[in-house]
Amino acid sequence: MAASSNAEQTQLQDMEEEDAGMEEREMESDEDEEEGMGVENSDEDEEDDSSEDEKENEAEIQRLEEQLSINAFDYNCHVDLIKLLKQEGELFRLRKARQKMSELFPLTEEIWLDWLKDEIRLTEEEPNREKVYELFERAVKDYICPDIWLEYAQYSIGGMGSPGGIDRVRSIFERAVTAVGLHMTKGQMVWEAYREFENAILSTVQPPPGRIPSHEEQEMLKTQLERIHTLFRRQLAIPLMDMEGTYAEYEEWSEHGVPETVMHQYKKALQQMEKCKPFEEALMVAETPKLAEYQAYIDFELKEGDPARIQITFERALSENCLVPDMWAKYTIYLDRQLKFKDLVLSTHERAVRNCPWTMGLWKSYLLALERHGADHQTVSDVFEKALNAGFIQATDYVEIWQAYLDYLRRRVDFSKESSKELEELRAAFSRSLDYMKHDVEERFGESGDPSCIIMQIWARIEALHCKNMQKARELWDSIMTKGNAKYANMWLEYYNLERSYGDSIHCRKALHRAVQCTSDYPEHVCDVLLSFERVEGSLEDWDFAVQKTETRLNRINEQRAKAAEKEANLARQEDERAEQRRKAKVEKKAQKKVQKGTRAGEKRKAEQDDYQDEWNEDAGPKRHRGNADQPTDEYMETETGPFGKATPPGYKPAPPATKKAPQGAAAAPPAHRQNEDNPELRNDNSSVFVSNLAYTLEEPEAKLRTLFETCGPIKQIRPIFTGKGSFRGYGYVQFESPVSVPEALKLDRRDVEGRPVFVSPCVDKNKNPDFKVFKYNTMMEKHKIFISGLPFSCTKEQLAEICKNHGTVKEVRLVTYRSGKPKGLAYVEFADETQASQAVLKLDGIEVEGNKISVAISNPPRRNATDKPGSSRPTGDAMPRQVYGARGKGRTQLSMLPRSLHRQSAPAGKVENGSAADGEPASAAGNAAGEPKQLSNSDFAKMLLNM
Repeated sequence: MAASSNAEQTQLQDMEEEDAGMEEREMESDEDEEEGMGVENSDEDEEDDSSEDEKENEAEIQRLEEQLSINAFDYNCHVDLIKLLKQEGELFRLRKARQKMSELFPLTEEIWLDWLKDEIRLTEEEPNREKVYELFERAVKDYICPDIWLEYAQYSIGGMGSPGGIDRVRSIFERAVTAVGLHMTKGQMVWEAYREFENAILSTVQPPPGRIPSHEEQEMLKTQLERIHTLFRRQLAIPLMDMEGTYAEYEEWSEHGVPETVMHQYKKALQQMEKCKPFEEALMVAETPKLAEYQAYIDFELKEGDPARIQITFERALSENCLVPDMWAKYTIYLDRQLKFKDLVLSTHERAVRNCPWTMGLWKSYLLALERHGADHQTVSDVFEKALNAGFIQATDYVEIWQAYLDYLRRRVDFSKESSKELEELRAAFSRSLDYMKHDVEERFGESGDPSCIIMQIWARIEALHCKNMQKARELWDSIMTKGNAKYANMWLEYYNLERSYGDSIHCRKALHRAVQCTSDYPEHVCDVLLSFERVEGSLEDWDFAVQKTETRLNRINEQRAKAAEKEANLARQEDERAEQRRKAKVEKKAQKKVQKGTRAGEKRKAEQDDYQDEWNEDAGPKRHRGNADQPTDEYMETETGPFGKATPPGYKPAPPATKKAPQGAAAAPPAHRQNEDNPELRNDNSSVFVSNLAYTLEEPEAKLRTLFETCGPIKQIRPIFTGKGSFRGYGYVQFESPVSVPEALKLDRRDVEGRPVFVSPCVDKNKNPDFKVFKYNTMMEKHKIFISGLPFSCTKEQLAEICKNHGTVKEVRLVTYRSGKPKGLAYVEFADETQASQAVLKLDGIEVEGNKISVAISNPPRRNATDKPGSSRPTGDAMPRQVYGARGKGRTQLSMLPRSLHRQSAPAGKVENGSAADGEPASAAGNAAGEPKQLSNSDFAKMLLNM
């Protein structure tokens, strides 16, 4: 009973404790709820902000996925999508995005390492490690990267407890040191990791202290020690950075010291390292992509002749210059000609076309390598189909890749058999190639890329030589001639030689007769061939007919040439006449302007004549010298008529030198030596350049121009042009001692001077050469140059060069600016070759620069209109009336403040310009013999004002 009562008391006590505990927990939860109420609002705000960010990111992810569904080859879009998915933690969608990108492009070392680390974290929850092993195998095939190999080996150590795990780790380490163990700067860490692994194994086979090991344990211990000795010896025989530290470690670790053979190999490797050290140091200080430094390193290793070191140097260069086709081509050529290992050669070719799919030469080399190493026909055909879809940048590239594939198919055919499957496949491929060039290539490029029909010529030769099928060969040549080739003598002679070799004399004669009838470039040569043929094989009738036909044809050709020459002479004469008319029109226009100035001058009071003279002359600027400039450039107008370089109004009579007074506020006359420099007799246009687009506020322009041009050669004189008030007009002339200095001075065109691009052009008298124009830049497609638009206005040449240099050798960067020097957001970047420019277009188009999305394309400036080209005349007369502005020019209003009675009317011929016939003066007296208008006196002005 006592026991039962004690048990009951114990149960009651437990129940009471549980109740108390529950009450305490409830109280704590209530307190937590009360405390949570204080921060509930802030948590909700943070949740709202995060939800908005998630929505924005999800919308951006959907946009990128839609864009990739349209263009799966958008590299930057793949990279952006992967970054967003990683940021959102969408691991499974991230895995899918990486998988799609890896199927299209080789991934960089950074992308692979991020992917591998994410997959390793996922496999901690999944028992299957084989997926990660497969991913590592794919990663090490893209590039030779020591960091990826090290990560691979370290990951494999985690599975050494499984059956065969230790052997697998050793196998991976062996592959790693084979692949990257020769890497001068990073190979050492792979060797050290391998030794650490073996040392860890050594610690497991060593018996505990005090216990005598068994015979098996002794053998295992001996074997493991030998493995570590071997690793030290292998590493010390390779030139690596910090070899001395490894040697010291081996001396400390080895109980019997370093053997003589190992010491000899170590010294030899040390000498080799000293040879390579300058190249390694150059790589350390160079900026990415270090193309020139790697090229010098490769040339050095090629001279040394060690295949393993040549291979690792190429791999290092390609890891940082994977988009340089020339580097891949050089590497694959070396492998094809020197190493010739099938797996290495074919894998390298595959990596080359994956990195640079737009380069036809790499695909062509790949096809040859596949055939050279005995790849099956289906593999070669699949690679060829991939090449057709690679997106070459020229129509001729498709012609060459088709030729390479057709050559491969021709070598497969056994022509000893009349008919075979391979022969039919060859003919089908020829037919398909012609259709492909006609439809796909012409639609894309506007041309077939094969104007001479090379593919059809090869097909015709194969049919004639191997298949003995001259009928098919003739049909092919008929098709070739109908494609615009019948006018070329070399095409007819090619067909004639084919008939001569595999046909008969009848068809040879027919071919030559057709050639005489159709050829227009070298008809004499074709006629000679026909006559030579008839001398050898023809009858008298054949000879007479050939002579008659050739004479008739040559006579007709001579008549056509004479007519063409006459037409060309007429066109030249007409052009000369038009040029003369333009010159006369300009002279008349200039004289008319002078008459108008004189008329205005006569309408002013003589007392104010000097003051108004400066204003008239400032409004009357000279003509343009440069086709795309706004500033005046014709110095002749500035200096021929007045001491200040200004045209004086008609009727103006200067005061004698001793009594003439300068108007109040006018600028002082220039010094005497300046007048001597402005003397036209002292000038020499052949040794001068014209400089314009300078700032009007430029201080000491003569000193600034002398500083700019003194490096070009000895300067004879500098003539900056000023207004009558002494203000700088923004242009001038630089005359050198010798014309040799002019080309060097022209190279300074567009040089920045105080924030404005200065224009430098030849000094040409526009009165003598009215059609002279300057246009510096090309208007045709420039395949080695790219055009960039959408740049931020703050972008500089240095920033743009830094962006572009990762895609090739940048020769020149030109930012397009307004005349004031302000940027337009446009630029031209010139690369070393067209391949680098094409790659830059693919990689840079659509990227963002300081928040601006830029557009990049091959430079293809629009063609200039016929009326803009030098030597072409613009429409004149009623067809193209010239815009006429008011007295105040093209302003916001065309209202003139001049009284109507003072307006000059467009009087017909025979009437006085400033008045009417009612004045009592005959029309012939309206002007003097020189065509100058009559001056008006003060009384004439008074009469007109009274009539208002």
